[in-house]
Amino acid sequence: MLKLTYIETGFHLELLAKSLEEWIAMRVILALRVGECICVEPSTASFLLPANLLGLDLLEAEVQQQGTDIIALSACDAEYVEVILKGTWLASDLERAEGVFVAVLSHSSEFFLLKLWQEAQISASVVSE
Repeated sequence: MLKLTYIETGFHLELLAKSLEEWIAMRVILALRVGECICVEPSTASFLLPANLLGLDLLEAEVQQQGTDIIALSACDAEYVEVILKGTWLASDLERAEGVFVAVLSHSSEFFLLKLWQEAQISASVVSE
């Protein structure tokens, strides 16, 4: 399962070994125990990857091979490709842009997408230095 944590300054992507149902149940129980509101709803999330990222063509091939609507790729412009995921949004307040998005893909797609995102982060930090 992929977990995207959206915060005010950006987002973080990570791979989780738990099932979607188990992870959501644990988050809801935690919120109830600490007296915090939690909103859980089906949603979509997206993020950008550089269009010149090595391996992006392999992700495109895997997305086409899967033939599901859980993940889609869309060319934004000459520099970026948008990765669009269907999954579940969890937040303490639906009016805010901060929260956690989780999606379940094939293990190989999840791992590959994580590696591409990490490569994009490394490239971005090298360029900004």
